[in-house]
Amino acid sequence: MGFSSSANLFSVLFILCCYSLQFSIAIDTITSSQFIKDPETLLSKDGNFTLGFFSPKNSTNRYVGIWWKSQSTIIWVANRNRSLNDSNGIITISEDGNLAVLNGQKQVIWSSNLSNTTSNTIEAQFSDYGNLVLLESTTGSILWQSFQKPSDTLLPGMKLTSNKRTGEKVQLTSWKNPSDPSVGSFSISFIDRINLHELFIFNETQPYWRSGPWDDVVFTGMQMMTTPYINGNRVGDDGEGNIYIYYTVPKDITMVVYNLNLQGHLIAKWWDYEKKDVQIIWSSQQSECDVYGICGAFSSCSSLKLPICSCLRGFEPRNKQEWNRHNWTGGCVRRTLLQCEKVNNKTTSTKEDGFLKLQMVKVPDFAQSSAVTPDICKSQCIENCSCIAYSHTTGIGCMSWTGNLIDIQQILKWRT
Repeated sequence: MGFSSSANLFSVLFILCCYSLQFSIAIDTITSSQFIKDPETLLSKDGNFTLGFFSPKNSTNRYVGIWWKSQSTIIWVANRNRSLNDSNGIITISEDGNLAVLNGQKQVIWSSNLSNTTSNTIEAQFSDYGNLVLLESTTGSILWQSFQKPSDTLLPGMKLTSNKRTGEKVQLTSWKNPSDPSVGSFSISFIDRINLHELFIFNETQPYWRSGPWDDVVFTGMQMMTTPYINGNRVGDDGEGNIYIYYTVPKDITMVVYNLNLQGHLIAKWWDYEKKDVQIIWSSQQSECDVYGICGAFSSCSSLKLPICSCLRGFEPRNKQEWNRHNWTGGCVRRTLLQCEKVNNKTTSTKEDGFLKLQMVKVPDFAQSSAVTPDICKSQCIENCSCIAYSHTTGIGCMSWTGNLIDIQQILKWRT
């Protein structure tokens, strides 16, 4: 998504397919009388995207999908959770005005599932951006679009959204396995963490990877993209509770798509014209340190060190035996109480608490943000004994932490 990373100053208180399509028809619109039947396909005007029927690797089940460049790069599946069992399927506008996939017995296998529509004025158009759009032909009003019902792939202009009021999301979900495009274990969402916007990959309901907070330019904890050809991200709020992110690519640059693969990795791909194949140019998982919380609480992960996990200064492993076996999930604990804790426990001391600066790190999860100056950010934390860390970053403001510090990662110096 055009991501790069910037250094943070952080202070701590002490598929290949087995079926070959035969021909394309010269239309870009589907109506109740103009439909597509297996094995026909619909080709976008620029020739980059194809809508049609396919069978995944090692499967005879049939699905309706959109692929980019070749059938090995399926980017969207209509009936991903209910397959066609034969090659007699059709894509049409049904009598109730919905875009529908029917089997040979004219049974509805999948539908756009809209109400209050009529087939006479409804048509589906296939755009050059890979978006299948259902619209009212007389007014041009968009009723439904595949960009708002994605599978496992993000395209330029497609938005990931999250509604802060209702919890509804537009997110990517991985395939179940290479032979089954139904919803798998991994999902990626753009979420709001107390006014901090981040990308999260979840394994079922558990965090698996996160990008770090958005600072109006980049995701501050995201691994560097190695290519300069990817254009910027757009993050916003529509005023109706929805936050969103999408990305763009210049017209004169090879298009980049993002895919959430079976392993839960977000990967960037583009078309290599010399090799005539899709190539992976970036992955969210550069090392073990990219796995969420791999080192447990109050520890930092660095892919340049062995072992990769180390307790923060002033902390020690909670369970030294497990730690020495490279099971770091128990994390670390503070060796001695803070002075403010001793005061609260009525223990006298002339020493004062201070801060340890950690540079070039992804800040931990569960920050609380506020729009105050760096000096006020620091003083608010030092005056509150429950505040154990703070950071002030341009584009974000003040962040503070009152619980366990989870998912701190050292950012490599070559990341710019």
